[in-house]
This record gives sequence, structure tokens and C-alpha cells, in this order.
Amino acid sequence: MRQIPLAIRSEPPFTFDDFIQGENALTVAQVRSFSPPKRHADGAQPRAPSLYLWGPSGVGKTHLLRALTSHWSSKEVYSLQPQSTHAQALHAEIHAAMQDDQWRVLVLDACEGFTDAHQQAAFVLFVEASTRGALIVCAGRLPPIDLGLRDDLRSRLGWGLVLPLYPLTEFQSRSVLLNEAHRRGMALSDDVLDYLLTRFPRDLKHLMQLLDHLDDFALSCKRPLSVQLLRQMLLESSLVHP
Repeated sequence: MRQIPLAIRSEPPFTFDDFIQGENALTVAQVRSFSPPKRHADGAQPRAPSLYLWGPSGVGKTHLLRALTSHWSSKEVYSLQPQSTHAQALHAEIHAAMQDDQWRVLVLDACEGFTDAHQQAAFVLFVEASTRGALIVCAGRLPPIDLGLRDDLRSRLGWGLVLPLYPLTEFQSRSVLLNEAHRRGMALSDDVLDYLLTRFPRDLKHLMQLLDHLDDFALSCKRPLSVQLLRQMLLESSLVHP
């Protein structure tokens, strides 16, 4: 009889110290130094600084955005993501955000997925953030100039600092998986590592999800980790097959 592990795993922290830099040390250092501008001596509101991170899925764009905004309270951060699909609900949400004078950081994540309604909302929020002198931090899979968005929004996303993020190399990915497995007390053999790194996308988000599933599956089966166990897990789950 297979044991079902308790779902007690918490969401990993989103801090700069927990981010695996790889070839992105310079970009991470620039993001860490990003901060609100000082007010002018005459009290005038300075122009809102903006930051845009781009790179393929799984390189850590959302991680860095959350790390950057983690020292603000949730009331001070307004985040727009393309998960909301109903234009009417989105319109009401944006109207409420315009009336709220507490948020000082605007986060626009996964910009490549913005619908027409999201693009209109993002443009309005961008103008509002500029008026407030708020931080504007954004991310997408492509640089602003290559996004299939309306011209006025695309140009604003490219106003400030635009920084790329690069995937980890195979050696770096292998080291990360080994360190994480060691932290969990898992014995991750070379053949299991080779299987993971040659048959699945090498982005950390996907690899860590696989490691989570494999850890749970091994516990429920009371069997050591092996390629055979990994194949069995894939056959019995809805994960992407190799």
C-alpha cells in the first residue's frame, strides 16, 4: 500500500541570496541596487524609475521581481499579471488601484501574455506610477522592442533599465540539483541526473518541480531514487513525458 506524503512543503523564499546567479551576477547586482529616486529639493515628484528583465521561462525573472519588492509591505505593491482574463473584472480592479494611494511599486510580470485589456490596464498603471514617482519593475520572455504589444506600452517598458537573464549551463544546473538533493537528504545518482538534464527543459523552475515530484513519489513508494522509479513516476502522473 502506497503512502501519500503530507503536503507540507512551503513556497521557497524569494530573496537575492537564494537566487542562483550563474552568468547573471552583473544583472543581479544591478537589480539589487535599484531603488526609488530621491525627491527634488523643491518637493517636485521625480520621474518613476523603471526596470525590465527579459529571458526565457525558468531563468528567475519572477524570483528577482519578488526579491526586489519583498521589503515593501503587500499594500505598497500593485502587481498585474495576465492570469485575469475578464476585461470587466480587470477594469474594476484597475479602477480600485487608481483610488488606492498606498501602493508605491508597480509590478508588470509576464508582459508577453498581456491581452488587449491588460495592455490598456498596464498603460494606465504605468502613467499613474509615473505620476506617483513609484518604482516600476517588469519582466517578459522577450526584450521590449520584440514584444507584440501596442506601441505606447512597448516604448514605456523600454524607457528605463533593460537587463537580460541567461539560463544556467548544464554544469551549473547539475550542481544546483545535487545541492538541493543533498539538502533534502536525497541520494541523486549520476544516471538520474543525466536523465533529468537530457530529457527535460533545463530551466530551474521545471527541474525543481520534477525534483519535488520525485521526492514525494520515492517517499510514497518507499523505494530509493533510480531512473526506473523516475520513469514509473512519469507514467503514473500528468507530467510531460520524455
